Formats: sequence, C-alpha cells, structure tokens
Amino acid sequence: MTMPRERRQAVIRTEKFLIDLMDPKTTARVPKEIRKKAAQCLRHYPTDYDMDNAAEQAPAVFGDKL
Repeated sequence: MTMPRERRQAVIRTEKFLIDLMDPKTTARVPKEIRKKAAQCLRHYPTDYDMDNAAEQAPAVFGDKL
C-alpha cells in the first residue's frame, strides 16, 4: 500500500528525473525528441506550491509538507 508521503516523494522524484532527462550534461546520448517530451511533461507539472496545497486539502493523498 502506498503511503501519502511515498506518493508525494514519487512526484518529487519524477520531476527530478524529467529535469535530468532534459540536461545533456546529466543524461548524455538522449534523443532530442525525448528531451522535448520531458519538457512538455514538465510544462504543467505541479510546483511545490501546488503540492503544498494538495497536502493541505488532501493529506490522506499527499501527506504532510516535507
């Protein structure tokens, strides 16, 4: 069973992964199209502010602020 804190951490780790995927220094030899798709995914990705709001409104889903 996924705990709220684990869910929140998954969102944070996914954001870091996508950011790293866009950086050629961090992830070499990634096709330009994949980098572009990562950027598109991040365009409307929840910010820390959004995640804090989600945690306040639905603590059973996203847990407490980190």
